[in-house]
Amino acid sequence: MMPDEPGSLSEPGSEVEQEIREPKMYRVILHNDDYTTMDFVIEVLISIFNKPAADATRIMLDVHQRGKGVCGVYTYDIAATRVNCVHQLARLREFPLKCSLEKA
Repeated sequence: MMPDEPGSLSEPGSEVEQEIREPKMYRVILHNDDYTTMDFVIEVLISIFNKPAADATRIMLDVHQRGKGVCGVYTYDIAATRVNCVHQLARLREFPLKCSLEKA
């Protein structure tokens, strides 16, 4: 179809306004517990969240000292997938590590 043909997307006088919105973002949070090892938390941060070792250690210390630590901010689908990956790996290794997401 040519742009000038009737029924085309660019008919004169038929302006279409589209609002483009950024996707909602979500924080992924790890929660402290008395059983999960610090080494495992660092492993999770490096393998699932692609954090460098220094950042992983800093976040792990936040989890340990403050009760929780932010792993990253993602769109809903990515955040939910990473939360599920954390829970699967923790279950496989028999740790009760809890991970959640909240609106950023």
